[in-house]
Amino acid sequence: MVLPVTGYADRWSVKQGGTIRFHVATDRPRPYSARVARVLCGDPNPAGPGYREIAMHCAIEGRHQGQAQPIARGSFIEVPQLVLPDDGALAFAITLLPTLGTDAVQPLLTLDGAVPIAIGLRHGSAFARIGEAEIACTRKLTPRRWHDVVLVLAGGVATLHQAPRAPRLDREEAETATAPIATRPEGACRLRIAADQATRFTGKLERPWIAAGIAEIDAMLATQRAPLGVVANGTVALWDFSRAIATDTATDLGPQHADGILRNLPTRAVTGAAWDGSAHRWVENPAHYGAIHFHADDVGDLGWQPSLALAIPDDWPSGLYALHLDADGARDIIPFAVRARDPGRRARVALLLPTFTYQIYANFRRDDRAARIHAHAPAWGALSHTPTGHPEYGLSTYDDHLDGSGISIASMRRPMIDKRVNQVQHAGIEEYESGTYWLVADSYLLDLLDRKGIAVEVLTDHDLQAEGTAALAPYACVLTGQHPEYHTVETWDAIAGYIGTGGRFMYMGGNGFYWKVVPHADGPWALEIRRAEGGIRVWAAEPGEYFHQFDGTLGGLWRRVGRTPQSLVGVGFSTQGDYKAYPYTWLDGIGDPRVAFMREGLAAVPGEEFGGRGLMGGGAAGHELDRIDFRLGTPLHALVVARAVVSDPEYHPVNEERLSIEWPGTHEQIIRSDITFFEAAGGGAVFSVGSMNFVGALPVDGYDNSCAKLIENVVRRFADPRPFPLPIPSA
Repeated sequence: MVLPVTGYADRWSVKQGGTIRFHVATDRPRPYSARVARVLCGDPNPAGPGYREIAMHCAIEGRHQGQAQPIARGSFIEVPQLVLPDDGALAFAITLLPTLGTDAVQPLLTLDGAVPIAIGLRHGSAFARIGEAEIACTRKLTPRRWHDVVLVLAGGVATLHQAPRAPRLDREEAETATAPIATRPEGACRLRIAADQATRFTGKLERPWIAAGIAEIDAMLATQRAPLGVVANGTVALWDFSRAIATDTATDLGPQHADGILRNLPTRAVTGAAWDGSAHRWVENPAHYGAIHFHADDVGDLGWQPSLALAIPDDWPSGLYALHLDADGARDIIPFAVRARDPGRRARVALLLPTFTYQIYANFRRDDRAARIHAHAPAWGALSHTPTGHPEYGLSTYDDHLDGSGISIASMRRPMIDKRVNQVQHAGIEEYESGTYWLVADSYLLDLLDRKGIAVEVLTDHDLQAEGTAALAPYACVLTGQHPEYHTVETWDAIAGYIGTGGRFMYMGGNGFYWKVVPHADGPWALEIRRAEGGIRVWAAEPGEYFHQFDGTLGGLWRRVGRTPQSLVGVGFSTQGDYKAYPYTWLDGIGDPRVAFMREGLAAVPGEEFGGRGLMGGGAAGHELDRIDFRLGTPLHALVVARAVVSDPEYHPVNEERLSIEWPGTHEQIIRSDITFFEAAGGGAVFSVGSMNFVGALPVDGYDNSCAKLIENVVRRFADPRPFPLPIPSA
């Protein structure tokens, strides 16, 4: 059931003087109101800092007429035009691996023309419809096994044949059925692969083929099972999915070059019928990767019409903003960032919003949390909708498709209904907790800096992808959000380049720089993740499918592809547990002269605890924690100023730390977070908190606490142009 009003922006950020467009849909034709606000704190919890915003009056403020916008889920291929011969035999073939054991109709090929044709599965068996005539097999094909389906139209008879590539020993699946037909299609038509007008196929398809002049099933089967690239005489069209894998094009090897257009981001670079395990990187042997995995619940670019265009005034400060929508009391909020047209002129500090992580997690269905969130939200005046109950907008890469395969591509061209402000996102354990995560949690950093009088500008991962280190260079100090987990090669290189040329970088979260993602060829509106071996993950990529379709590179953990978080920010993911959080203890390192700036106004005594309260799990160290590891690249001169060793039995080592069922070290060595500092080249420095829940401790007592003071001190020193000298070892 669609939301009464919702939408998405055409981009994550816009510069002063630029224009951002919003695509809004209502559940039926009805008016809605719109207004824009600058968000200082996105937390709706009245026991915390409370939701804080500043109204920003603009031309789109007021009433608008809303319209329903289409939601066409399910991936398929569209061939806009194909011309069929007007006489002689006409044959169709396709190879398939169905992944849903369902009796529902599963379309394989659909031709719209003077005589329409549909070929598909029904009750698990092949069927075909030619005009008004219908023909069907009765033996069910085994799910998750390769089969061929062939339809031959010749001499007024339709012959349908299905056959497994590897026959079963316990029952027969091959079958042939015939039926008379009055006519057959000819001339111009439009073709859909994996779809009809209303239904989508779920499973793998390979080598759709249309041939003229071939009337024998055996001849069709022999050619269908030949190596990819073989184009038989009489071919009208032959789509070879092993070509142009990194694109949204299905290449036709036939004489008409009737290339197809992929809709809704199906999964490519998947093993095909020929795969035998000898190749694991599709670029090395594309012929083994001649399949596409279609899903009836894929969502790509919804393609909604733009509804509102907001021209950003030059005097709107850089920051986090929100478009508020209201339709008869039903609400939604679309967040976006405003960037400075002249970065760094007003502020020396920037917050890098981890929008790649927001996008990858977007619409994360967690049924266990939904009820608790719904209970909290009305009392706090917060948004109450969750992805549970709204699969129409597509799910997260933390969810599964209908067939149990992992969702590997995340689009931003759809409503991301759990990446909002004024929203409960986790549902805390204690009554006073906020249950914040992602964007709402990151707004604590903006709130802190605003209250402390520190000017800050905002930019996003998407900006970093487009501009590289140049996006960060104008700033003396850059802070991350609380969970910058997902990065591309380009964003990683941009951050490393910034640090390596004198930048000061503050990693304000936990489990950061963990998974590699790859952007779509047309930009990071779509991001791909291949959850290869290792890592904390909710699904794992299939054997032979570890390499990204968008660029052919190996997917998985950054640690597994040759880069470690420790080498970038000093710490890396070590342990995961419940949302519940705990205090830190100051270590001797806090007394080192190198970090004297951290102690200003703080009673930072080694052995004493701090951060024992927080709005995220009740403390500063919680959920996902990072620690130093010199073997994995922590700079040897790094200084640990505080540590939290968590005794909670729910916390365990991350998978990649284990070589067996045994723990990789003692509890104190693994189940901990290290607050770490080190100097970098060119007078720069890095500070890392190494905890997902640390930012939730900042608002305690109106941001008057040790965690908040520590961060304020680091930001002020990092924004100071005085260089950080590299430590000189004693003689």
